Amino acid sequence: MNHNGWLRVFAIIISYFIVVGLFQVAGAFIVGIPIDDPDYNSTTGQYLIMTAFSFLGTFLLVWLFMKFLDEEKFIEVGLQIKNRKIDIIIGVILGLAIMFLAYLGLSLSHEIVFNKLIFNFSELVYTTLLFILVAVLEEVLFRGYILKNLMLSFNKYIALIVSSALFALMHGANPNISSFSLLGLFLAGMALGVSYIYTKNLWYPIAFHFSWNLFQSLLGFNVSGQDIYSIIEFTIPVTNKINGGEFGFEGSIFSLITELSLVFLIMYYYQVQQKKQPIANENI
Repeated sequence: MNHNGWLRVFAIIISYFIVVGLFQVAGAFIVGIPIDDPDYNSTTGQYLIMTAFSFLGTFLLVWLFMKFLDEEKFIEVGLQIKNRKIDIIIGVILGLAIMFLAYLGLSLSHEIVFNKLIFNFSELVYTTLLFILVAVLEEVLFRGYILKNLMLSFNKYIALIVSSALFALMHGANPNISSFSLLGLFLAGMALGVSYIYTKNLWYPIAFHFSWNLFQSLLGFNVSGQDIYSIIEFTIPVTNKINGGEFGFEGSIFSLITELSLVFLIMYYYQVQQKKQPIANENI
């Protein structure tokens, strides 16, 4: 095994805080967000531009690491698109289905109470673009680079666990965070990364990550503790681990069960596929 993989992961995490931090400061200056005011409520447009700067900083950093340390083309993080259309479709549909069922179940059980619909086309466009950037940015960094390199140093399952823990910790400063929601983020990292350890491709996790975040937001939930534009507005009579409270659906027991189930289902699917391959090769 290549024992330099974990060192590159350590190096990119340290570099991330410096490089992407500088990009974020530049973005905040351009859109007029005071960096010394943690309580400042940015608009969706401002948040989108800030995320775009984080996106550019992350891509620059990963490109530099891939070119000069890994000595590979940037696309080798797992962005090969050939024959991956079905991965994108499944990822988007799965995220939508989970969030629709979550909203329906919590509404029927009166854990959330519908208030009103708020449709704003520009906010919808900004929010969609925002979550595209978030999904691509985080998947390229955490799965495409960090998980990829950890698998060079460790067993793939240990690499998945470590990368998922890092994914959770990187969200540790989010609003309304708790130890329970951190566990949810860890399992989300597992659910997003498990297909990558078999395919080395990012299009399914990108699509699922995007869909999970977007429809969670549009259906009225906070996303990882952050309140972003929603078409549906609801109230939560009593915040608890059933409805996720102010952290959003990701802070609920149902989210943890869903994520854990996805991990095992995806592992089972790819292990079955691997067993079929030798039989298929024998028949050629």
